[in-house]
Amino acid sequence: MIFAVEDDDSIREIEIYTLNSVGFKAMGFSSSEALFSALRDTTPDLIILDIMLPGESGVSILQRLKASREYRDIPVIMATAKGSEYDKVESLDAGADDYLVKPFGMMEMVSRVKAVLRRTGKKEAAILSLDEITLNKAEHVVMVCGEKIALTLKEFDLLELLMENPGIVFTRETLLDRIWMQSAGTETRTVDAHIKTLRQKLGSQGAHIETVRGVGYRIEG
Repeated sequence: MIFAVEDDDSIREIEIYTLNSVGFKAMGFSSSEALFSALRDTTPDLIILDIMLPGESGVSILQRLKASREYRDIPVIMATAKGSEYDKVESLDAGADDYLVKPFGMMEMVSRVKAVLRRTGKKEAAILSLDEITLNKAEHVVMVCGEKIALTLKEFDLLELLMENPGIVFTRETLLDRIWMQSAGTETRTVDAHIKTLRQKLGSQGAHIETVRGVGYRIEG
């Protein structure tokens, strides 16, 4: 479970949507009161905490968390104002595990969450879901409309990357680098061929993988 503390409703909603989309369970809160009320019932795996909040500031909340025997081991990522070095230093000195500089992209947020969870020994979500597609990382199994489908290793890795980052457009060069570990300039038709066969194997669900003309590919719900 990931807690996101952010008083801007639109930002909080997209954070929660993104985290849920990539397989995490997430809940959002707009104030320290709401956060600590939820903590009495649930101990999250990580908290994304905005600094600028109404009433009690994020840094003050962080200090309270770290002073508490019950909550001090919960990893915290602080969301800081752009260019505010003081906020970053104050947050890290108070015990934050990482920080995001506003405005930040959702892909960066997910990457930082995963990195902090790895460092702190927390487990990432093992199952990704999108419509009728379910990808189980631990068992290396993909189910489509309730039926198991056979994917090659590269097809599985490609689908996993796309499902971890819904709505994010990946260029062919980026996919070559991330999936095939090959640099830009290598034949990009390899990517197109794998996308084609992956779509075919996904059947009706293959339409979720969209081509962004002149750029690359993304997956949408």
